Amino acid sequence: MINCICHLLLLTMSINQGESLLSHPERFAGFDLGTSGARISVIESDDENQGGHREVYSKAVQWDGDYDDAEAWMNAVKTLLQGASRSLDDLQSVKSICVSGTSASCLMVNRKTQTMTRKPRMYNYDVITSAEKSNLRAAKEAIRLLQKHAPPKHTARATTGSLAKLLTWAMEAPLDDDTEVLCHQSDFISMNLIEESNLVSVKSDWHNCLKLGYDVRGKKWPTWLEKCLKDAGIKNPISGNGVIPLEIVSPGEPMGTVSKKVAQSLGLSEDCVVVGGTTDSNAAFFAAAGTSPAFGTAVTSLGSTLAIKQLSQTYIEDADRGVYSHRFPNFLEPDSESWLVGGASNVGCAILKKLSFNNEELDKLSAEIDPMSDSPFSYYPLTKVGERFPVADANKEPVLEPIPVSRKEYLHGLLQSISDIEREGFEVLTELGASPPSTIWTCGGGSRNSMWNKMRENRIASRFQGSKIMVQKAESTEASYGAALLAAATYQ
Repeated sequence: MINCICHLLLLTMSINQGESLLSHPERFAGFDLGTSGARISVIESDDENQGGHREVYSKAVQWDGDYDDAEAWMNAVKTLLQGASRSLDDLQSVKSICVSGTSASCLMVNRKTQTMTRKPRMYNYDVITSAEKSNLRAAKEAIRLLQKHAPPKHTARATTGSLAKLLTWAMEAPLDDDTEVLCHQSDFISMNLIEESNLVSVKSDWHNCLKLGYDVRGKKWPTWLEKCLKDAGIKNPISGNGVIPLEIVSPGEPMGTVSKKVAQSLGLSEDCVVVGGTTDSNAAFFAAAGTSPAFGTAVTSLGSTLAIKQLSQTYIEDADRGVYSHRFPNFLEPDSESWLVGGASNVGCAILKKLSFNNEELDKLSAEIDPMSDSPFSYYPLTKVGERFPVADANKEPVLEPIPVSRKEYLHGLLQSISDIEREGFEVLTELGASPPSTIWTCGGGSRNSMWNKMRENRIASRFQGSKIMVQKAESTEASYGAALLAAATYQ
């Protein structure tokens, strides 16, 4: 009798455990490594929203160290996964992971040991202006090589780009061709989640490699890049082991499964797949617009600065106007071409703080402004000299006068002027061949101002009269959520 009861109890426990495992739908995790810390988003299929997902967990942590500390990056990812495991009880249902990082943030690692050989240089590291005096000669030689070999107006010519950093490292001290390889921030995390062998294979993605010189149209490393790296004293840059990632995948494309050690220590399934990553701004686009938006869908970020990204059928590029194109992963038709085009201006909401507009005043005055009326005041509201987009002009001066007596009229003129710069940005993209804008999702602090959204919609529509323009506040804007959607996209 006792044996029968024990058998029934064990059977019941087994059934309950099975039901517990089966009760969880497939989940997908996304990480975003930002300037102040890291964030995780875990999503799962949403039966009420056919083909959609809902976020079941999100958490952020501050860096335990400097933002350019690679060890702190990995520690943050582990901490976030451990927190998710405690909150969700089970990470075995996480099918895939995607990591986004800041654009052009990179380091050099030893492919045999995974150890760092050159400290990270982040997204805002300019090889000329950020260089110590002892390294300035090396930086100038790197830029000379870059200008000699990179095509005119190419995105990789930027002094903050990954290629400029790689060349500068090579000029400061010769690279070890046999062991050293460049690793972007998101590549580094993915590599540490996957690798167990004593020979590290660094894999990267279209988005992170754009500023390293990757040919996103031909999906290959171009001949000019090989010549450039050889001119820098690197013997076999794109063959054999190579000093750059040799396997480049689409964002969201499977790269490998998590290692047994990682799976056991963090509670993940050994079948959990790590997919190709992306950059933080592109991940924010996925968060706002999804992974299968229509052509013409755009995302405008109205934070301290103004940034535009738009899905286009046409590839465009013009460094003189701050315009570049990322290849957009098309999960339904992988062989078709889609492009995430855009640029980033130096104007934005930072000027409002500089001019002492507080939140209470902004709310009060915005409610009094008619978004359909024109202000007689026209400004170029930069906080300092220099513009990137819709024209790249390092000497562009701020225009903040005349200052009317009424603070309401001043605010009206400032918001209208920022709206017009956004409109000019869309005009530049269209002139270069991009699809005209249609739906414009808005994120950042400025997106909360409904009057401003209506003003922007009206002013942009006035220049695109053949298109129906709709400006809306985005529901989701976290880059980690966008990365999670990328992790799920391959499995839709």
